[in-house]
Amino acid sequence: MAEKRSLTSMTVSLPTSEKSYVREQAASTGCSTPSEYIRRLIHADQKAHAEAELERQVLKGIDAPKRSLAPREWSKLRTRLRRQLDRRRNSR
Repeated sequence: MAEKRSLTSMTVSLPTSEKSYVREQAASTGCSTPSEYIRRLIHADQKAHAEAELERQVLKGIDAPKRSLAPREWSKLRTRLRRQLDRRRNSR
């Protein structure tokens, strides 16, 4: 279920050509307003940054010195990773 968010406004100054581009892209992508188009771009950027951070963390773990985990540590790790995965699935 989508989270209800209150909206606020922000003024952004653009050259005329970029303003026209945003309006054209909004219309061609099915957005009802340029604001919706910008929100979609921001959401996509946030998602890309989150995915890049996840990849960075995975690579950090891969490069970390090897060590054995006790069963309790494995359980905590699985729980944490499942929660992260659920959050990612729910944010799509």
